[in-house]
Amino acid sequence: MKKVFISQPMRGKSKDEILTERNRITKEIQNLIGNHEVLDTYFDDFGECSKPLQYLAKSLFMLADADCAYFAQGWQDARGCRIEHDSAVAYDIEVLKD
Repeated sequence: MKKVFISQPMRGKSKDEILTERNRITKEIQNLIGNHEVLDTYFDDFGECSKPLQYLAKSLFMLADADCAYFAQGWQDARGCRIEHDSAVAYDIEVLKD
């Protein structure tokens, strides 16, 4: 079973908006590759004073375990998503959609 990393812009979106999009993407991935495991990269365990780089560091840690990565619409406009995309390409992680 493939482990899938989902990269999606999150700035300015509510938790519900983010999770609704993740659910839609998960269904799309099912149609693309069949049975899979989505890595849980929605982090809500940081405090209010946390820095975006902390989230990115944790995301890259998770990306290292992925077999493939899916990049949601608008990823090109989000600095963290761009770094995740560059990392996936540089480390030969299959990109499903970008």
